[in-house]
Amino acid sequence: MHIKKIEELAKSLGLSKEEYSPYGWYIGKVDWRLIDNLKDRDRGKLILVTSINPTPKGEGKTTTTIGLGDAFSRLGKKVIICLREPSLGPVFGVKGGAVGGGKAKVFPDVDINLHFTGDIHAVSSAHNLLSAVIDNHIYQGNELDIDPLQIYWKRCIDMNDRQLRLIISGLGGKGNGIPREDGFEITAASEVMAILAMAKSLTDLKERLGNIVIGVNRKGNPILSKDLKIEGAMTALLKNAFSPNLVQTLEGTPAFIHCGPFGNIAHGCNSVIATQIASLLADYVITEAGFGVDLGGEKFFDIKCRIGNLHPDSAVLVTSIRSLKYHGLGNQKGIEQENLDAIEKGMPNLLHHLNVLRDIFKVPVVVAINRFPTDTENEIRLLEDRLKDVNVRFAVSNVYEAGGEGALELAREVIDSIYNDPNSFRYLYSLEESYEEKIEKISRLVYGAEGVRFSDEAKTDLDKIYKWRFINLPVCIAKTQYSLTDDPKKLGKPTSFYINVQKLKISLGAGFVVAYTGNILTMPGLPKLPSAVKIDVDDNGEIVGIT
Repeated sequence: MHIKKIEELAKSLGLSKEEYSPYGWYIGKVDWRLIDNLKDRDRGKLILVTSINPTPKGEGKTTTTIGLGDAFSRLGKKVIICLREPSLGPVFGVKGGAVGGGKAKVFPDVDINLHFTGDIHAVSSAHNLLSAVIDNHIYQGNELDIDPLQIYWKRCIDMNDRQLRLIISGLGGKGNGIPREDGFEITAASEVMAILAMAKSLTDLKERLGNIVIGVNRKGNPILSKDLKIEGAMTALLKNAFSPNLVQTLEGTPAFIHCGPFGNIAHGCNSVIATQIASLLADYVITEAGFGVDLGGEKFFDIKCRIGNLHPDSAVLVTSIRSLKYHGLGNQKGIEQENLDAIEKGMPNLLHHLNVLRDIFKVPVVVAINRFPTDTENEIRLLEDRLKDVNVRFAVSNVYEAGGEGALELAREVIDSIYNDPNSFRYLYSLEESYEEKIEKISRLVYGAEGVRFSDEAKTDLDKIYKWRFINLPVCIAKTQYSLTDDPKKLGKPTSFYINVQKLKISLGAGFVVAYTGNILTMPGLPKLPSAVKIDVDDNGEIVGIT
């Protein structure tokens, strides 16, 4: 383990003391305005790490991203890793920490998993300030004639709490406000989080915050947050949070960890500003997008790359023996025992994601086989043979046990793919297409669906969006991460299915339209045995139990 003090880490990137602010010994915030000083530099190569549809335990995508970055460092490459910030809800819920694992972790892992630099708190505060101002405006006379029955803006909290999904607020008499239906989202699902991740400057941030559609008036016309003159105060709360957080891996590789939108209910990528700054400071940038190619991968290409003017140079597709057996068996029972037949049956899921990257988005691909201790040589050999059959680059990755050394072969394959494989990257759709056409293309070409079915509510939502002339925006589809369909129980590569769009929401500030499919919730609940029951503080003040 080679941990550098933040001064040494910043110096290794060529940062002056005026270009970052220390947050203790090992964390710093890099001033977002640095991008103006770097604008004449050439951009480094951009590598996306994504995956097949994961098991509920995840398949080590973050761990692979970190280990791959360390491998690049071992090969003498100037590299920066870009990751999302963990949300407290999953940390204390079912997923646990989100900083990698084993010898492929970012440091200081406990601080990153918990309050870190306070960015998520700032997002919650800005979001809830708008919520408070909306209800106060109605209470104080409602000059904008906001319809209390059609307020889209909920409140938020950075915790899994199903009890808060739907509430009645303003009870207890006139002095306590106007009673109405309300609810909470988890902060990672807040449009403010998406805005922070999409903004390219403080001016852009303020403009986007002002464009949040909070509801409609009694005439049915949209009300924006700037009508309440609140975007300046929201920007003030987010000013420090807008600067990317700089930390490092256990091997001393620099890492930006900034913003945490979920990949299943949001766009699932770290901030545009962090990725842009990293690409101007380093020769290689390795980033991840939440969950599989069908979710974070597609949104990375069609939303983040488009908004940030980014061009991917290669994609790493993470898979594992146990995830293939999960898709082959249809459940998690027995996935730790050797089962070649289950791997064969699960292969179509991997091949589908591979084809989407290679044939639809037309980027070079390297498959990373994330090895687990229960994998057998027969299973690894079978997977390698199947990947050879489809002529794709691959490498076994063992970063959990070996750190960067366990991804050297993977790193070499990625570098070769960047300089030797054809790259004709393209977006899936044009912005001028209708929202129905965009959703249809994503569903057919990325998910493999027969088509799309829109509920009556979704059709009404579309009519409103078109009536308000909120057009030419990308689409962000909220969908289960466990399946290519909108049903988490349909594993593998299902056929003859339709995507069911239940409703749509305009996220004008973030710059996209959200389509909700299946039974998607923006406020998760805790499991029967939350991870929180294993977390404690020992007699020396060390936090334990976050895995």
